[in-house]
Amino acid sequence: MAVCARLCGVGPSRGCRRRQQRRGPAEAAAADSEPDTDPEEERIEAGAAALAGAGGGRSAGPSSPPRCSLLELPPELLVEIFASLPGTDLPSLAQVCTKFRRILHTDTIWRRRCREVLHRYRHILGLWQPDIGPYGGLLNVVVDGLFIIGWMYLPPHDPHVDDPMRFKPLFRIHLTERKSATVECMYGHRGPHNGHVQIVKKDEFSTKCNQTDHHRMSGGRQEEFRTWLREEWGRTLEDIFHEHMQELILMKFIYTSQYDNCLTYRRIYLPPIHPDDLIRPGLFKGTYGSHGLEIVMLSFHGKHARGTKITGDPNIPAGQQTVEIDLRHRIHLPDIESLRDFNELSRLVLEVREQVRQEQRQEGGPEDAEGLGRQSPQPCAEPPTEQAEGPGDGGAEAAAEPPAQSGQGQPFVLPVGVSSRNEDYPRTCRMCFYGTGLIAGHGFTSPERTPGVFVLFDEDRFGFIWLELKSFSLYSRVQAAFRNADAPSPQAFEEMLKNIQSLAS
Repeated sequence: MAVCARLCGVGPSRGCRRRQQRRGPAEAAAADSEPDTDPEEERIEAGAAALAGAGGGRSAGPSSPPRCSLLELPPELLVEIFASLPGTDLPSLAQVCTKFRRILHTDTIWRRRCREVLHRYRHILGLWQPDIGPYGGLLNVVVDGLFIIGWMYLPPHDPHVDDPMRFKPLFRIHLTERKSATVECMYGHRGPHNGHVQIVKKDEFSTKCNQTDHHRMSGGRQEEFRTWLREEWGRTLEDIFHEHMQELILMKFIYTSQYDNCLTYRRIYLPPIHPDDLIRPGLFKGTYGSHGLEIVMLSFHGKHARGTKITGDPNIPAGQQTVEIDLRHRIHLPDIESLRDFNELSRLVLEVREQVRQEQRQEGGPEDAEGLGRQSPQPCAEPPTEQAEGPGDGGAEAAAEPPAQSGQGQPFVLPVGVSSRNEDYPRTCRMCFYGTGLIAGHGFTSPERTPGVFVLFDEDRFGFIWLELKSFSLYSRVQAAFRNADAPSPQAFEEMLKNIQSLAS
C-alpha cells in the first residue's frame, strides 16, 4: 500500500503531483488524450522498485522480483485503494492519468464514502417528500463528485406537461474527512452559506439554514415575489389575468416562503413493477387547472391503479390519492362524433358506476362506489379463464373490442364543454377505464370521489376526464433515472403510501 501511495502521488513521494504542477495550461487541457503511462511514470515506478529492492538488501539485477505497476492492477483493486484514501487527495489523484480519472468516477467509491466518510449521512440518499403543508414536493438526494446534494425537482411551467423537469439545489454536504462534514444551504440567490442537516430517524431528516439573511433580496419582498413567480410559473403577475389564479399563486408564495429556513423530509419510494401492469408505474407530471402542474405517482394494486399526489394544492394536498382506476371495468368509447357529445360520455360512465355499485352490494362491500379512503382493494372473484388475462381484459368480451390492445389505437377527442389546460393532447388512445377522482373544497373540506374516465394514450402519457368538473387532466411521465429509490419490499411501499396519506389528512 505504501508503494501504491507513492506512485499515486498521495504518499510521501509527490512525483506525480509535481509533474502536474509543471504542466502548462495547454498540456493540462489535453490530459484526456494522453496515454495511461508515460516515460516519467515508468521512471517513478522503476525508482520505487529499486528502493524496494535496496530495502531488502538486494541489487536490482536479474534476480530481483518483477516490479508491480499500479496501472497494471485490476480496476476492482484500484477502487478499493482509492476508496481508502483521504477525500482531499482524490482531486489530485484524478489528474494523474485517464485511467485514474475513469475509476474515480465509479459510483462505488462515492457510495462507500457516504457510508464510511460521512457515516451519519448515509441514510439520506434517495427520494424524499418535504413537509410544506399541502404543497409537498420532490427532493432527490444524490452523490455528485465530492458532494452529497439535495436537488428539488420542479414540474415544467404550466401547461407544458411534456417539457422536462426543472431542478434546483437546496443543500450540499462536502465529502471530506472522516470526522467532519461541511453542510451548506443553497437556498436563495447569494451563493452557498452555512447550514445544518439533522437525521431525525431512518426515514426522516431535516435541514436548517443558519444564515437566512442570504435568502433576502435588496428589493424586499416584492422583488423576492417577482423572482419566485418567474421561476415557479415562468411569467409575471401581469400575465395572469384570472383573479382566482392570482390569489392561489400569492397564497402559495406566502405559505412556502415560511419554510425557507427549516424543512423536514420523509422518505418516499418508487412503486414496484409487476409483469402484468398496464404500463410501467412511476412519477408523472399532470395538469390541475389553476393550480398548475403537479407531480403524481402512478402505482398498481391488483385490479386497481392509484394516482397519489407527491405535490399538491390547498384543495387536494400532497399525499392524497387524486385518482383511482378500476381496471376490471373498461369503457368502450363511441364513435368520434358521438364522443363529442358530453351527455353521451356521461351516460356511459354512469352506467358503469351503477354496475360497480351492484357488484359491491353482491360482494358485501361498501355501498360507497367511489370508495373514499378505501385501502388496497382486492380483486373480486373471477372465473379461472379471466384470472389468466391481463389487467382489464374481459375474456370473450375482449375478442370483440377494437384493435386498441394491438397498439394501433382508436380516435380520441374531448367532448364539447370539457376544459383542458393543454390542448395538445394525443388524438388517439389505446384504451379507457372507469375511475374516480377526488375533489374537495379549499382546505380539503368535504372531500368526495366523483366518477371519471381514465384514458391511456401510450406508455408515457395518460389522461383523466373529471365528469363533475367537466375538465381534463393530461399526465406525462417524469423522464429521470432515480437511484436509491426502490422500496425494500411491496409491504414497505404500501406502508409508505398509507403514511403520506395519513399525514395529508
